[in-house]
Amino acid sequence: MPALAPHPDRLLPSDPAVRQIARRLYEAVAALPIVSPHGHVDPRMLRDDTPFPDPATLFIKPDHYVTRLLHAGGVPLDSLLGDADPRSVWRLFCAHWHLLRGTPVRYWFESELHSIFGITSRPSADNADELYDQIDALLRTPSHRPQALLSRFQIDFMATTDDPADDLAAHAALRDLPTRVAPTFRPDRYLEVGRPGWPSIVKELGGDVGSYAGYIAALEERRRYFVSAGAVSADHGHVDAGAAPLSLDDANRIYRSALKSDVSPAEATAFRRHMIVEMARMSCDDGLGMTLHPGVFRNHHTATFDRHGPDTGHDIPVAVEFTESLRPLLDRFGTHPGFHLVLFTVDPDVFTREIAPLAGFYPAVFAGAPWWYLDNPTEIRRYQRAVTETAGFSKLSGFIDDTRAFCSIPARHDMSRRLDAGFLAELVATHRLDPEEAEETIVDLVVHQPRRVFKIKP
Repeated sequence: MPALAPHPDRLLPSDPAVRQIARRLYEAVAALPIVSPHGHVDPRMLRDDTPFPDPATLFIKPDHYVTRLLHAGGVPLDSLLGDADPRSVWRLFCAHWHLLRGTPVRYWFESELHSIFGITSRPSADNADELYDQIDALLRTPSHRPQALLSRFQIDFMATTDDPADDLAAHAALRDLPTRVAPTFRPDRYLEVGRPGWPSIVKELGGDVGSYAGYIAALEERRRYFVSAGAVSADHGHVDAGAAPLSLDDANRIYRSALKSDVSPAEATAFRRHMIVEMARMSCDDGLGMTLHPGVFRNHHTATFDRHGPDTGHDIPVAVEFTESLRPLLDRFGTHPGFHLVLFTVDPDVFTREIAPLAGFYPAVFAGAPWWYLDNPTEIRRYQRAVTETAGFSKLSGFIDDTRAFCSIPARHDMSRRLDAGFLAELVATHRLDPEEAEETIVDLVVHQPRRVFKIKP
């Protein structure tokens, strides 16, 4: 049976001299605690601290990175999602392990299986049941319950993603944990006034949302509540990065129409872009960092969405533009003291052409780490070169794992640390940095930079 043994030098440079420098840099940060300022772990899972039900439910069913690759290789989603038998799902995963070759998913899985569950054999159809039973037995022990793993992973800070109407009771119950678990304000569905059922959705905010002024007040109140619960950022994930203010008369008019479900697509888009500017204004007032995650066509395959719902692997990147789209917002707030705007993209050319130059001028703008389709070694290396030479290391966001896959968090951060070590080692080897500067920089990227960008207080 082929062994599963992650190489100690994985992802480090192939040149022996540079690799030796990278090893020293990696060793300086390998064991440091994790700062995770943007992710999608369910806080109720941590609060309840009940054992994970089985390996498939932990590793495969909720992870669209995995189900997407399996589906692309011919495995029907019906056999992976919903009520599909967990052991059967696991068998399919192991039998199709080859589909993960060359992907970051393979890297993360090897790290997870080996370091968390002691797996030493590569998954296959022949050993699927053996691996399932080994993992399942560990999941029933106290050492592998959610809170124990959270402690084992050395996660110092972890942000979740939450609906503005959430009572945040789960977060209140987690306040005594060694890990600080903070909510993130995600208002997308309240800003998209053209979506079906929006007049009912907006009432969930509470307050007097019968007028535009009341709606703004309700959003401001919910943001204050999130701040009081420890939130450090507000996140926005619309299809584009448009941000253009409306006149008060137009905002009032479109809002009244939206309450009657009588708003055109063009009006709905204009209102959402206006509200992005309003969200920036609110961030200047309440201190929440603002992150933009645009450029994804959600639910691309209608039949899959109808059968299995969102977040099941068929969200596809689209081209996105920042420079013109954000100019009205940055004209107003790009130099505002304390305002932080972190820009993410799934279009790699945008790092060089737009995000790095924007971050290289505006004090408020930071270049978000490669996200989703770009969170792989090739694009992370491209990002490092594209952004640092234009804006410097101080305008990077620090690594963002952006995941629902709880057990992959340490593997994802480890991948980033190894790539940072390799990049900095090349700068040392070419005499662009001295070794002491490189070590200071990698510690800064892992520990201090995400805290500065997201204004995470001790």
